[in-house]
Amino acid sequence: MKIQMLGTGSAFAKAFNNNNALLKANGRNLLVDCGITAPKALHELGYNFGEIDAVLLTHIHADHIGGMEEFAFQSKFVFGRKPILYIADTLIDTLWEHSLRGGLQQDPADTLSDYFDVRPLAADTTHELLPGLSVELMLTPHIPNKPSYSLLFNDTFFYSADMVFDPDLLHSLVHDRGVQALFHDCQLHPPGVVHASLPQLLTLPLPIQERTFLMHYGDDQPEFVGRTGAMRFVEQHRVYEWDGLTFA
Repeated sequence: MKIQMLGTGSAFAKAFNNNNALLKANGRNLLVDCGITAPKALHELGYNFGEIDAVLLTHIHADHIGGMEEFAFQSKFVFGRKPILYIADTLIDTLWEHSLRGGLQQDPADTLSDYFDVRPLAADTTHELLPGLSVELMLTPHIPNKPSYSLLFNDTFFYSADMVFDPDLLHSLVHDRGVQALFHDCQLHPPGVVHASLPQLLTLPLPIQERTFLMHYGDDQPEFVGRTGAMRFVEQHRVYEWDGLTFA
């Protein structure tokens, strides 16, 4: 498995694209979130929506779903296909009724299924997304009354959605479940109201910090290089190869 971040920026970042990822497994491509900048980022990396086999959404914020309208229209009218949409079963109605319907509905009978092969996912259950790639959705706190799901891939790689600091969860993932790497969103400045802040993440014990890679940061990220303890920043566009144990 390989992961390439289309962007590593926070919702308000301008120097960095939205925090969206491209996972590659056995020649198939899974898009993790599709924010406002995702179409442009894919183009810059030499991809098009016709090459995306499936998309997996974590929650309903524009930096994570703002590119879905273009994805839908291009898939239907340019590439003549209906890509797979993996989404938590609790988010389907909200995505359509409150985010996409106004732009996509051309006929009163149109639904989300006219554009995507919708595959609802239940939380706390392992689902195979692509050959060799499975995921478990974990409901993690972000904003009250707005469900947000972090992702555990192949039982060994944790990818946070937007979430507040939850040291007990991170400890359990590493020490109880054997997770080897964590891509975690990071607000560089306190307080950590809707995201884990860097000062909070720096309180994690060394064995967890050594497995933690920071993403979803602000434009002043270069000022913090070398100030993240044993944690490292995820680099936008860099391809990380997963060998089952560590990131090379």
